Amino acid sequence: MVIQTEGLTFNFGSQTVVKSLSLQVPEGSIYGFLGPNGAGKTTTIKLLLNLLQSQEGSIKIFGLDFQANRTEILAQVGSLIEQPAIYGHLTGRENLRNRAILLQVSEKRVDEMLTLVRLSQAGNKKASNYSLGMKQRLGIALALLSNPKLLMLDEPTNGLDPNGIIEIRELLKELVSKHNKTVFISSHLLGEIERMATHVGIINNGELLFQGPITDLETISQPLVHIEAANTVDAANLLKKNGYTVVEINDDYLSVTYQSKEKTAEINTLLIKNGCTVYSIHKVQKDLEKLFLDITQTPAK
Repeated sequence: MVIQTEGLTFNFGSQTVVKSLSLQVPEGSIYGFLGPNGAGKTTTIKLLLNLLQSQEGSIKIFGLDFQANRTEILAQVGSLIEQPAIYGHLTGRENLRNRAILLQVSEKRVDEMLTLVRLSQAGNKKASNYSLGMKQRLGIALALLSNPKLLMLDEPTNGLDPNGIIEIRELLKELVSKHNKTVFISSHLLGEIERMATHVGIINNGELLFQGPITDLETISQPLVHIEAANTVDAANLLKKNGYTVVEINDDYLSVTYQSKEKTAEINTLLIKNGCTVYSIHKVQKDLEKLFLDITQTPAK
């Protein structure tokens, strides 16, 4: 395990923000740390980076006790917390060059990082003129400059447009597959984490609700088929008689468990052939709130 915590707890005054957290982040993984805003994600990352002092519990990184090996560990960790620390009046290349001097890293790493995050053509452009996505990629380049084994990112896709989100996602997947990094990334976006993570931990109100491979999460967060129909009760009864599991029903729509696109087409055909008027039928992912409910109601394995 690259990151391993036991009983990690942190209080702000009388409020417990992180409650007895036990994380296990495997080497070579993209670990999605998932939870709503205010769940304790940023506080946890700050504890893992020693930006906050842990009050209870233990932290091991690379198998080493954090308190006893702090300097050695942090030398192998790159991070981007909230906003990248970028000088807007400097170019992207100058930002990286300054950090390289500070870290006593070879200057050839500057061009290597610009190439890696696909900013080579914008390297001589002032960072203040960068788009949000470019600034985030520059922030990741700064975090990677010392060639760390572990990259920790706090909500790196916040405020990005769809293209920017895709760029960051593909970059992180490349870092793991081609450059042997481990990535710990926090987010409140379930769909985004599902697209990139190999492992996931879900936190709410400071407590870890779920942890494991993304494939285990998929069995809990199974998508639904959302059907808008003229008479949802008749449609639901017909589907139940034909072996489909109706999950939700109201006057406007009903939902059944998603199986495949072929099965969705069969549902549509079945309803129409039996005189049900179907206004729309489509696949939907469970939102984070429903997923939390499912997890808390699922018996522990």
